[in-house]
Amino acid sequence: MKRRTFLKTTSVSGLACALPPFFPFPTNDEYTTEELMGKAKVELFGEGINLRKAAHDSFLEMKKAAYSAGFDIKIVSSFRDFYRQEGIWERKYLSYTEDERLSPLKAIDKIIEYSTIPGTSRHHWGTDIDIIDGYPKASGDVLVPGKFENGGPYEGLKLWLDENSEKFGFYLVYTNDPRRRGFKYEPWHYSYAPISIPMLTAYRRLNVMKLLLQEEFLGIEHFTAGFVRTYVQDHILDINPKLL
Repeated sequence: MKRRTFLKTTSVSGLACALPPFFPFPTNDEYTTEELMGKAKVELFGEGINLRKAAHDSFLEMKKAAYSAGFDIKIVSSFRDFYRQEGIWERKYLSYTEDERLSPLKAIDKIIEYSTIPGTSRHHWGTDIDIIDGYPKASGDVLVPGKFENGGPYEGLKLWLDENSEKFGFYLVYTNDPRRRGFKYEPWHYSYAPISIPMLTAYRRLNVMKLLLQEEFLGIEHFTAGFVRTYVQDHILDINPKLL
């Protein structure tokens, strides 16, 4: 793949994310760049759960409470490493550019409606989950907002989560706040705040553009400094403020 020589004259020194002024959980200076980008081997727990220990234990408590209320929380996706995210990204990029004949820039814009750039996903951390209710029958793609709304198969679980998930440390990441930018509303995506908040704090210290310039996945030659800066602000940082 052609290297990103067009970026050589672009300054990237100012692209490291700013630190937050305050957060309710302690930081952890032991998170490495490879760990934050999904390239490190992470100790995960639970068959079909695949979360860090504290997140795993709290998830089981939440699942037990939901079960008592008549819901069966099922994880659709949890930990994804860099390379799996790269595969998702490239599959979508090829589909949009070759099958749908979109321009590379339009394809990238469509991908980042719901999918992250490899190395920037919260699912790399072992703290985030995409969940549904395992009881109702549902056809087609289960991770669509309508299935969590009025009349949808997961409406009941979503209402229960609205009332209870934060008691177990899990917070909705991409809310339906109309002022929020970045990824579209994801009523299925929850994050274990006691770990993900300090991990995001550590991630904000990284120079994302510099790190991405070392990668070779499809479409990256179309990234510019302005695009990455906006992506960081809108997709990584414009989330539920309780997770900042």
